[in-house]
Amino acid sequence: DNLIKAILSATKDYRLTPALDSLSCRRCIIVGNGGVLANKSLGLKIDDYDVVVRLNSAPVKGFEKDVGGKTTLRITYPEGAIQKMEQYEKDSLFVLAGFKWQDFKWLKYIVYKEKVSASDGFWKSVATRVPREPHEIRILNPYFIQEAAFSFIGLPFNNGLMGRGVEEIFDNRNGNVLMTSIPDIPTLGSVAITMALHNCDEVAVAGFGYDMSSPNAPLHYYENIKMSAIKESWTHNIQREKEFLRKLVKARVITDLTSGI
Repeated sequence: DNLIKAILSATKDYRLTPALDSLSCRRCIIVGNGGVLANKSLGLKIDDYDVVVRLNSAPVKGFEKDVGGKTTLRITYPEGAIQKMEQYEKDSLFVLAGFKWQDFKWLKYIVYKEKVSASDGFWKSVATRVPREPHEIRILNPYFIQEAAFSFIGLPFNNGLMGRGVEEIFDNRNGNVLMTSIPDIPTLGSVAITMALHNCDEVAVAGFGYDMSSPNAPLHYYENIKMSAIKESWTHNIQREKEFLRKLVKARVITDLTSGI
């Protein structure tokens, strides 16, 4: 509690911007990192939305034709944050999605411009500085992570702990109940969509979806990692997330500009 209070006492503001808060109809787009964005020339269409949300370290510079140049919010966690200061866009809010206690400890370091310790329980290297003043930093409401994981995607609760959950599976062959370990951390994309459903009047997405029938297709629009790499993910339940997102598209709750879902 003291850690969160220390962060909030410095950041102070919890809103978007006065201009966005005053809109009677807020149009939002969540820009995913998928390779499906490449060569779609959606940049101008993306920039036309009131709120443009980007995820983790997905770059803008050099990819404006396909992904636009506007960023309202960049949602990330320590291991996913941009590490090169020159890659941060101007005038965007930096939003932490905290999945573990160390994430908030890291944000306190960032807000107060303290030295970040590399031994604080991170699973890869993290940014040691973010070029944002405290009033440009936000904490994503953890409720959106909880709702995305357990209410929408249907991941195992696992006593509220995230990592790998345990779920009971009924075996039709012999009537036995089997216990199986499955990933129970939602992707940041699904969390961002959940946030937008609560705060926007219109929600669109671009760059979402994994085409597993094309294992050699690019996984991300900005690098050469192949689609097949997603099979190695031990933290995300890709199939369940796909089902959740397809329901939203089918019900016209969200619009998929790249038709990847």
